[in-house]
Parts: sequence; structure tokens; C-alpha cells
Amino acid sequence: MSEELKKQTILIISDDISSIRILVPILKFDYSVNAAFDVRRGINLAIEKHPDLILLDTVMPEMSGYRVCERLKNDEGTMDITVIFMTSETSGRDELKGYEAGGVDYIIKPLNPVITKRRIKTYLELKKQTDFLRWMLRERPREMQEMEKEYVKP
Repeated sequence: MSEELKKQTILIISDDISSIRILVPILKFDYSVNAAFDVRRGINLAIEKHPDLILLDTVMPEMSGYRVCERLKNDEGTMDITVIFMTSETSGRDELKGYEAGGVDYIIKPLNPVITKRRIKTYLELKKQTDFLRWMLRERPREMQEMEKEYVKP
């Protein structure tokens, strides 16, 4: 399958079956979706599949989502994966903890499918743009220099 047609990938890491039952049906037509019900399987899938985005529950039995995120962000192979936390916690302290761990956003439970899908779409569009710019810098440095001359005036 060509890169243009390849679906972006999402990994859901949550022990909350109801969240997974809500998310998979609303995402599976637009994205390739994998789910893990436990932390170890989730981390292994993140390393193996290198998804474009991870939806990560903050409260799980084996390890908190914050610790999972820190672990992923400290690994060179997974550090650039976008992480959005899912939580029923609404305190500013918890939100700050998530940002400090490396997450980019919070989705509050119970999940609103429309809002959730829009947030995911926004972050995956940003991911596409970032990937394209990285590719341009690596593969087409001359074109990037010409664009900079044209669009960035001294």
C-alpha cells in the first residue's frame, strides 16, 4: 500500500472495556486501531507497531498511564508518538502531571465520541504535517532552503 493511502494508526491502552467499546467503532473506518487491556501489552504494541497516536488511560492496575507515558517518552523508538490521556480525573494537578509526563491533551470520561474523534483528527493532522516537514528536511534540503527564502523575509 502506498504511503499516501496508508491509514494512520492509533493504539488504545486501557483496562476500561467501555472506553474501548466506544472508541474502536468510531475510529476503525478512518484509522488502523489496536487496543491493549494491560500496560505490558500496550508498551509492547507501542514498540512493535509504532502508532501515530496513543490513547492512554491514566488509571490502570499495573502502572499509571503517566508512568507508561514517561517510559515511552524516554525510549528513542517511541518518544515521538503522540499521547492523549483519557481520565475521569478533572483536577488541574492531574492534568499538569500528564503534560509533564509527555502527553499532549486530555479527554475526560465519560467519552464524548464526537469531541474525542475531533481531537484525535486534529493531532493526527499535525502529525502528518510534522512527518512531512521532517521528510523534507531529510530528503529535500535544497527545496526547503528555497522555500525559506521565499516565505521568510529578513
